[in-house]
Amino acid sequence: MALAPVQKILLIANDAQLHRLVEDYCARFRGGPWVLDWTEDPAKGLKLLQSGRYAVCLLDSQLGGTSGLDLLRTAGGNDCPTPVVFLAADASDEINEAAMEVGAMDYLVKEEITLRMVEHAIRYARKLGATMSRLRQLATHDALTGLCNRREFERMIAEEWQRSTRFGHPFALVMADIDHFKRVNDTHGHQVGDLVLQHVSSLLSGQIRVVDRVCRYGGEEFAIIMVETDRRQAVEGMERLFALLAELPCTVPGKDLTLPVTLSAGVAVVPDDVGTVADLIAAADEALYGAKHAGRNRIVTSSDWTRQKSTG
Repeated sequence: MALAPVQKILLIANDAQLHRLVEDYCARFRGGPWVLDWTEDPAKGLKLLQSGRYAVCLLDSQLGGTSGLDLLRTAGGNDCPTPVVFLAADASDEINEAAMEVGAMDYLVKEEITLRMVEHAIRYARKLGATMSRLRQLATHDALTGLCNRREFERMIAEEWQRSTRFGHPFALVMADIDHFKRVNDTHGHQVGDLVLQHVSSLLSGQIRVVDRVCRYGGEEFAIIMVETDRRQAVEGMERLFALLAELPCTVPGKDLTLPVTLSAGVAVVPDDVGTVADLIAAADEALYGAKHAGRNRIVTSSDWTRQKSTG
């Protein structure tokens, strides 16, 4: 019989008595075994909270010179990967509402807690956290491909723009489009078209670096954010992807059908090509048009397309 996996609880508190109490409770929680990690250090607690390695976190409202509310807010609030049960010194609707506002899943008063109360709060926080996680996934990702959707792309490109401006690092935006995709749908049907979209999405996701982001921009168009990447590096990265696509056509299960797939791609870089986020997207999209205009299955940079237009 397989052993149940160990589940970890994080306690962030500078209260040794609270630590002893929760440690005793952990040994008696159902659904275990449970392991408790305790830290009094807010900075260390923040890193652990953001690590996503814990089933739940019990967070004290007062951590010496640091507020538990501030720590949770810094951890990402509702986007924090670890569900949090907030432990307050006394009952207060104001603190309760503030804790929920910054992302806590439940709220307990330290002087009133019991074994069953903490166990119930942990179970509730985990269930609510899982539901919130699924809702975030639905709100930020495309259902067909699993890639980030356009709304999430707009958030990420604005965030990367701010980072690039602050630290002076370049980054590239690639707009890529599946060539002759309408022909696939018209000839083989939309189910096969969906398989082609999933095939390309899988290759894009597997090819990019962990720090980069690939999104379904709309229809058969994709947007790829390449951080700390100049023009040459962006083109080389796309060339590797094009070579992989050439080696791996899309195979349709249950049918004797293999479809070669190619992309057209436009590349724009910050800060060389543009002065705003809107200009960046427009420049990459214009370069994508240039790639299609030149015959498809190729990569065109914004600077190349600008020169080509100027020379007629």
